[in-house]
Amino acid sequence: MALDLEIDPDIRRARTLPASFYRDDEVLRRTRERLLPRSWQLIGDSDWMSHPGTAVPVTLLPGCLDEPLLLTCDAEKRLRCLSNVCTHRANILVTETTSASTIRCRYHGRRFGLDGHMVHMPEFEQALDFPSDRDDLPQLSLGQLGKFLFTSMDPRMPFDEWIAPVRTRLHWLPLDDFKADLNRSRQYTVKANWALYCDNYLEGFHIPFVHPGLGQAVEYATYQTELFRWGTLQIAHGPDAFTLPIDSPDSGQSVAAYYFFLFPNTMLNFYPWGLSVNVVVPLSIDQSRVHFFSYVGDPSRLGQGAGANLDGVEAEDEAIVEAVQRGMSSRLYKAGRYSPTRETGVHHFHRLLAEHCASVDG
Repeated sequence: MALDLEIDPDIRRARTLPASFYRDDEVLRRTRERLLPRSWQLIGDSDWMSHPGTAVPVTLLPGCLDEPLLLTCDAEKRLRCLSNVCTHRANILVTETTSASTIRCRYHGRRFGLDGHMVHMPEFEQALDFPSDRDDLPQLSLGQLGKFLFTSMDPRMPFDEWIAPVRTRLHWLPLDDFKADLNRSRQYTVKANWALYCDNYLEGFHIPFVHPGLGQAVEYATYQTELFRWGTLQIAHGPDAFTLPIDSPDSGQSVAAYYFFLFPNTMLNFYPWGLSVNVVVPLSIDQSRVHFFSYVGDPSRLGQGAGANLDGVEAEDEAIVEAVQRGMSSRLYKAGRYSPTRETGVHHFHRLLAEHCASVDG
């Protein structure tokens, strides 16, 4: 069955996604089974594996995909992302960060190298056509931006193409030097569909109405949005700004924040003090979890400008998005229109959702 989604490419004529998109369990099922496993997702930080022989268990999109994975660093310091499920009887292999040259299943003793290759299995001498490639741990693609690691179970788009706008625009930022700040990292549960949360993120149109504090830190009149194949960039200007190099395309401007949205659910928010990574996780048709991971590059800039009060801005966003979720349940509301000057990012997101969801078979 095909979803009835069609977004006019001309934003001046287009209508938004129908309200049914945000309240249909079938749409959510397809998002979980077909869209998110084929997209790139933040999975870890290379600082976790600074020593050869390290294996770190991770979960891909907890509460949604819940796929058990394993990040490894072998003796040559090569990083890999592997399945964390034994190929014998599906036991979870590693439950806490460990240092070893091999991975041994505690259930029946099957052993794997840190490259995922099965190296030993007791009591299988009489098994025919054993071992085969199917006895090795499946290996996932691994992409890297500075220290940030991304993976996908079956990527629909090349990682280098997906991440290119960030690399190109911010090539001068020393991302490897950014330090994780657990005290500034957060996890929020929002009573709204995951796509509604993304819709809200993708436009600065609501800033004067919803975020009075942020409105004083950025210049709404100069707020701009750029579109890329797999995402968008919103640029906010303000007095507390980056010191930009001469080869930056924004050199000479007072850029207070770079807000990158990478389809379908990743947000990289760069401020003069560092980076806030936001990952939106669908939990149910009307509930989402948003992970905020903070990385500080310049502690002296904390508490200033557009990135000064992220908790307060998040609370304001949650309140408005939850109200919109309630409105999406109205029998009288069907769909809206886009502002051609302020909602190009939302329109682009909706077209990507339509492209990726409409042709998916049930």
